[in-house]
Amino acid sequence: MDNLSHLQSEIARMPQDTTRLTPHYLAMGFTQHFDDPVPLARAYALESLLAGHRKVIYAHDRIAGSIRGCMRADQPIGDAVLERADGIVRSYGMNSFLTNADHFAPDYETFLAEGVAGTLARIRTSREQHREDPDADQKRQFLDAAEIAMRAFGTMVGQYGDAAAVLAAQVPEPAQQVHLSEIARICRKLTSDKPDTFQEALQLVWLAHTAFLYEGRYAMAMGRLDQFLYPFYARDVSRGILNREEAIELVSCTLCKIGERRVWGSDVVNIAIGGLKRDGTGGVNELSHIVLEAVRRCNIPGPNLSARIYDGVPDAFLDACLEVIGTGLGYPALMNDAINIPALHRHGYALEDCRDYCFVGCIENFIPGKQPPWSDGRYNSPKYLELALNNGACMLTGVQFGPQTGDAASFGSMADFMAALKMQMAHGAAEYMARFLNENDRYNRTRYTQPFLSCFCQDCIGRGRDINDGGAVYPSVHGAGCMGIATVADSLAAIETVVYNQQAVSLATLRDALAANFAGCEDLRAKLLHAPKYGNNLDAADRYAVWFVAVHDEIFSRYRTPDGGAIYTAIASNVSNIPAGREIAATPDGRRSGQPVSDAA
Repeated sequence: MDNLSHLQSEIARMPQDTTRLTPHYLAMGFTQHFDDPVPLARAYALESLLAGHRKVIYAHDRIAGSIRGCMRADQPIGDAVLERADGIVRSYGMNSFLTNADHFAPDYETFLAEGVAGTLARIRTSREQHREDPDADQKRQFLDAAEIAMRAFGTMVGQYGDAAAVLAAQVPEPAQQVHLSEIARICRKLTSDKPDTFQEALQLVWLAHTAFLYEGRYAMAMGRLDQFLYPFYARDVSRGILNREEAIELVSCTLCKIGERRVWGSDVVNIAIGGLKRDGTGGVNELSHIVLEAVRRCNIPGPNLSARIYDGVPDAFLDACLEVIGTGLGYPALMNDAINIPALHRHGYALEDCRDYCFVGCIENFIPGKQPPWSDGRYNSPKYLELALNNGACMLTGVQFGPQTGDAASFGSMADFMAALKMQMAHGAAEYMARFLNENDRYNRTRYTQPFLSCFCQDCIGRGRDINDGGAVYPSVHGAGCMGIATVADSLAAIETVVYNQQAVSLATLRDALAANFAGCEDLRAKLLHAPKYGNNLDAADRYAVWFVAVHDEIFSRYRTPDGGAIYTAIASNVSNIPAGREIAATPDGRRSGQPVSDAA
């Protein structure tokens, strides 16, 4: 077997951790700093976590840093100790996905240019610059916390170097000894110096990524890997110290680590390749192809690879993408710069930043390293069809969910019904946003700080402010996940066709059939099932999908996130269409009560 196959076998043999030790290590830090301001206590808790976890290195590693096995204790820890730790950590609280904790693409480009030592120097400079500010104490607390967190990360990197050196002395094969000794050299260097080579840069990025995972973050993207690592790759190739095959192996070994499962479940790590550069020129390079080849060789369900396609994209790159998709992996996802860049630009981002976009989580558009983490929720759009047909009342429970917009018998035209539906949707959007904003109001942004994450977002260090407290260049955004576009489009097409065009049944009779889940109404259900359906190039249905997107954008764009950012209309469900369907009565497209609504777009 080659080195990659050996590494994959080692990873597969490593057992999953069965004990959640993250709260244990965090609590060890908190208990020593109860009297410190909360931002500092959080930083010390992170310091304890990064120092305490096991530094797992495999014999066939080329890039150090693993998730499996990292939270196994050397000695058993009693349940009482773990319960107390959970209580301490809960008392301090932490941000959630809804309040901008993860789904973030760090500013790795700046971090690679500065390294740990350079970042620490910038923190100290900022602290001196803000010494006379009116809010100097608050900024000093944040910068002190950021310094503690970054210093702790540097210490962790050095510990990985020590662990690699120990393992290098134990493995029997000369090639393993060489590789592990190189890991030891690199990690020890990175504690005090910035990376110079491709392997050093990739190692620093990966250890930063693992540190975020140790914190408990999810869906942390690696961003435009082929762009910020390319200068290191090109320089190494020109110096004759790296070739394409070795670069593929290094990237492959890193992707295998992404394939590891976190102690409490799977992860979603998005990597973007290709696309336009900040200056508007094409960004496909040799490293873009190397990432594709590494993905093909690893042949695992991860990362979430996204290929940005643009006017003039090289045919060879597009062909390579299609070849990898054709293996059955199903990715990279092909993302259209001609759509995504203008979509971002209309929200006020600088054009060069829009061109530099990547993806977080599944496929959420994101400006890397310049805005707080993404958040989103699920808006059950098909439910409002039910409410519009039933005068605002839920057919399943009888509860009055929405405004009274009229009995179904009163809608003399399709336009009348559409007006009622839009009113129900707007009321639902208002409730959705109230719940989202109320949840965010529970979090004091000066207490729920994220010092380590803030080090990877412009301009938190320069402003002396946390990533969720005005430190980021741009405000946060939120995606309202509007589910069931096909269910709604098909239902509206069916109503127009069967009720208003064919006049085969009244809208009131249709409502009663839906409330009865089509019991005794199979002939009517057959007519509905045979009405035009979205996605078949039939304007009778497709135009309602266009209406769906336009109306959702209209009703959500009036709102803002707590720090003034935009609400995106996300036409997505991410398998939430299954539980969403359980909350909805039968729909006019012929779907029965409780069945899933349509998935995504």
